[in-house]
Amino acid sequence: MRTIRHLDQDDVEIFRRIRLEALHREPQAFASTAADWARLSTTEWQARLTANTVFVALDGDEPVGIMGLMRQRSSRMAHRATIIMVYVRREARGSGVARALLAHLTDHARSAGIRMLELVARADNETAIRFYEREEFREIGRVPGGLLDGEEEIDEILMARHIDGRAAAPAQTSQGVPQ
Repeated sequence: MRTIRHLDQDDVEIFRRIRLEALHREPQAFASTAADWARLSTTEWQARLTANTVFVALDGDEPVGIMGLMRQRSSRMAHRATIIMVYVRREARGSGVARALLAHLTDHARSAGIRMLELVARADNETAIRFYEREEFREIGRVPGGLLDGEEEIDEILMARHIDGRAAAPAQTSQGVPQ
């Protein structure tokens, strides 16, 4: 039976296990590398876990997915948060795990006064982009060559979704004019 759980500082081993798995199995999907995280002390893992909101999908006691939320700290931007560390184990994809993680994260964000969720996706990750579009995220911009994959520059797609009941963010053209 799959459950979604909000991790706290006592869950550092679950966090470490699923985060390192994600970075090892899907290295191209993240700005960080497994080496960046592997060298962290337990105290640093706990600090990263408590600095952001982190949800994990569990199949029994086994973590199969993770999704985090990084809230803006500036007072005029505190209504915004960025979805981070998104990963679902390959064999759990298509089973609703990502949707369940996003639903829990969105409910938490809304209850914390967040009005807008943002994220960044690789432009070549069509599966992720389609998922976020189904979940009412809209492209709001693009960072040409924003991510280095070896020597290759990969564009990043910026996406956003209001979660406070107002209409979805307008789609942008390459000139930045709403469509």
